[in-house]
Amino acid sequence: MRYIEPHGHMVSRTTDDYEAMIIAGCRAVCEPAFWAGYDRSGPEGFYDYFCQLTDYEPKRAAKFGLPHFTWLCINPKESEDTTLAAEVISLIPKFLDRPNVLGIGEIGLNKNTRNELKVLEQHIDLAARHDQLILVHTPHLEDKFKGTRLILDALLADSRIKPDRCIIDHVEEHTIQMVLDAGFWAGITLYPESKTTPARAVDMFEVYGGQRVWLNSACDWGRSDPLAVPKTAIEMRRRGHSEETIDKLVFQNPIRFLGQNPRFTVR
Repeated sequence: MRYIEPHGHMVSRTTDDYEAMIIAGCRAVCEPAFWAGYDRSGPEGFYDYFCQLTDYEPKRAAKFGLPHFTWLCINPKESEDTTLAAEVISLIPKFLDRPNVLGIGEIGLNKNTRNELKVLEQHIDLAARHDQLILVHTPHLEDKFKGTRLILDALLADSRIKPDRCIIDHVEEHTIQMVLDAGFWAGITLYPESKTTPARAVDMFEVYGGQRVWLNSACDWGRSDPLAVPKTAIEMRRRGHSEETIDKLVFQNPIRFLGQNPRFTVR
């Protein structure tokens, strides 16, 4: 089996996870900027974090033969402080020419507040001005349907944004259709508690298809599984899906989306 892990927070994982992913067939891992589990106290902490994502972490992954790519932003969980957010966003252009940077993400909403929406719009503008791919986080704690609708409206309101260059992540059964209908990509996140299980993910694939869909683990410092994607592929195989169908969902689809950035290459 071969697969791409398109959304994994590897700075929170051990090197054993890198080794296990390689053994399972992972060909590349992509790491969106994330909340650290606590609120950073100032822009300097984000600067150091961006250095970690673009310098140290790719080197750590390379020791295990795994290409590492990243996305940059201030996460929605830290977007309530709009002054801090503006300072952090102003740092990002300095990092966009790093060889492993794919775009802006994971931006989006957490509690669907006015300040979060303002910062989301600033990120969208940044991506548009620099012609970047976009990876979007949809909320877990508050109303996911409402948050997804607000996110889609914000993206569609900017004529510079092309939906096929944006992936809306953490979709569930009640949000995937609106994402696909609007022309965006949809990310199904495999998480043991707050997102979808492998069985639910395969159900969604069987109902809505896999034309603009990818699977990801979003593994982080919480209870999560860096091998969730290959385990879901095994569930697909158990249900009788062909190896070609599985390969398209877990390997070819991420390449189709991420390959819109010429920096993304896999062997």
